[in-house]
Amino acid sequence: MAIILDGKKLREKILEQLKIKIDGFYRKPSLVVILAGDNPASKIYVNNKKKVADRIGINSQIINYPSNVSEEELLNKIKELNEDSGVDAILVQLPLPDGISKENIINAISPEKDVDGFTPYNFGRLFSGEEPNVYPCTPKGVLLLLKEYNIELEGKHAVVIGRSNIVGKPMAQMLLNNNATVTVCHSYTKDLAQILKTADIVVSAVGKNIVNGDMLKQGCVVVDVGIFKDENGKTRGDVDFDSASKNAAYISPVPGGVGPMTITSLMLNTVELYEKG
Repeated sequence: MAIILDGKKLREKILEQLKIKIDGFYRKPSLVVILAGDNPASKIYVNNKKKVADRIGINSQIINYPSNVSEEELLNKIKELNEDSGVDAILVQLPLPDGISKENIINAISPEKDVDGFTPYNFGRLFSGEEPNVYPCTPKGVLLLLKEYNIELEGKHAVVIGRSNIVGKPMAQMLLNNNATVTVCHSYTKDLAQILKTADIVVSAVGKNIVNGDMLKQGCVVVDVGIFKDENGKTRGDVDFDSASKNAAYISPVPGGVGPMTITSLMLNTVELYEKG
């Protein structure tokens, strides 16, 4: 059976180290989250982020806006936060209400306070092989998990399923920057199973059940970023865990794998921006 890539265990280890570090700072790092609209999942995510921040000594603030908020109002608030020297990190929770340009809002965040690493400046530095102010949270969490289990990336064939700007694209680039050979698969990819058979490392981030054990090479590493509720209301990932566990050497569960590492990476990014500021 595969070894479990335990995100909960690593989260506790990193948060403990961060709390000790923050206790030694002359002022607490500050994270501001902007939440527009009433998306139930977004509210849960944001509250979870705040709980973790409060626990380790990060000053966190949630600014709530109704779904009829104007783009101008959000842009004005971001400008105000950019200019506030007491704010180290700004996060705009996606998705935004209809009629508001995600690009305009994200682009307005100062790259020095862009805790998600999504502004064109930070994204551009990542893709040009330079160091961004911070790396996007979910791909960063995946790499931290692989590193914790001493999984070698150099020279390995990594297959990333999904090409979103939040996970797929930055994940592929970060693996490339770690000297892996990377293939990116997506909804138009033909013969996914055939490609997966050649993968030493599989990172799946699409949000539907598309990978089973028969598609995997013996001894590979499987990181499941996808999360959704099936028709019975059960939380699932992209990978069929039971069958994949028979072929994989390492596998991340859903929940309890990458999820805890995403919020942990957000806390690490907040502290990194504080230290750079």
